[in-house]
Amino acid sequence: MAQYNTLYSLAYYYDIAFRRDISHEVTFLADLFQKRSGRALASMADLACGPGYHARTFAERGVRSIGLDLRPEMIAFAREQAEAEASPPIDWMVGDIRDFDLGAPVDLILTSYDSIDCLADGAEIAEHFRAVARNLTPDGLYVFELTHPRDCRPYDYQDFHYSGERDGVRVDIHWAVNNPVADPVTQIVACDIVVEVDDNGKKQTYQDHARERFTGAGEFIALSCLSGALDLVEWFGDFRLDQPFDNSPGARRMIGVMRCTA
Repeated sequence: MAQYNTLYSLAYYYDIAFRRDISHEVTFLADLFQKRSGRALASMADLACGPGYHARTFAERGVRSIGLDLRPEMIAFAREQAEAEASPPIDWMVGDIRDFDLGAPVDLILTSYDSIDCLADGAEIAEHFRAVARNLTPDGLYVFELTHPRDCRPYDYQDFHYSGERDGVRVDIHWAVNNPVADPVTQIVACDIVVEVDDNGKKQTYQDHARERFTGAGEFIALSCLSGALDLVEWFGDFRLDQPFDNSPGARRMIGVMRCTA
């Protein structure tokens, strides 16, 4: 029987399949904050951080960084990786993105790689927005990143394949192998996932399951208003300041930028 979100407990295998160069994303975020606030970014929090790629890269650039994830396995792995790389100090936290306390406000809060789609309905998203606002500095920004809706749609999800190999370990992740269709009321898609691992000749297969909610740009705007905490102020189609969120080939992502309601 498929287990719910088993993949996120397999932090080492997850990292092999999904690790990527995010230096340009960090540069974009730092430049965006400088442009909108007129000062250098001093602190950030990477929510649903997984292995903490953004938190670790920001810390290396001298930014006070926090990594928060619901799975303790991911936080333990992120901490181990940061220590192995002799990264500057990072605050690692196990927590829920719907309700969290970072201890002190930060300049930038980020959810990336479709992480916000784990929130099941509008009420949870609005609750998340209010939690974000409580943890931002007065001129702080919240940035969320999702796949462009052109490339992944609730009624034409398609399937995705992610893979990687390191130190004799090969990982293949087949996402949405069941060709799911969204529930027409909730807009939630139930995805079946197969994780194939060849760990130095030892082969294992994991069956997994994920629930993802499709939220459009217009709904994000409405939910930001409903939250009473954040205003949606800008959209980008990639990690470039000159790429708007549109249907051009250069727009590969849906990146929303929010700030605290005045």
